[in-house]
Amino acid sequence: QVQLVESGGGLVRPGGSLRLSCVASGKIGGLYAMGWYRQVVGRQREFIATSTNRGTTDYADSVKGRFTISGDFINKTVYLQLNSLKLEDTAVCYCSAEGLGTGGRPRQSWGRGTQVTVSS
Repeated sequence: QVQLVESGGGLVRPGGSLRLSCVASGKIGGLYAMGWYRQVVGRQREFIATSTNRGTTDYADSVKGRFTISGDFINKTVYLQLNSLKLEDTAVCYCSAEGLGTGGRPRQSWGRGTQVTVSS
């Protein structure tokens, strides 16, 4: 089993900042990427950012220049710094870990999410 635990969510004013953390544990083979997604009730889960063990990062257009992802693959931890938060950033943010499962097949695991609320 793979366990992902997110932390750092909360309530913040527009323009404020949060720092999310996610720690992975358990049987993770060939971990090669960790990232963040978010979801609002009634909407599709949306990609935010990913970090790979190759040192690459990727961001959704909506967060470029505002959010920064950093991965620590030795400790199987990923962070997301959220700056200049907007009302539309309100969502449940989920951590994702991608590795190799049984037979070497790619496998994606999910955390339970942490709530980010941006409100005046």
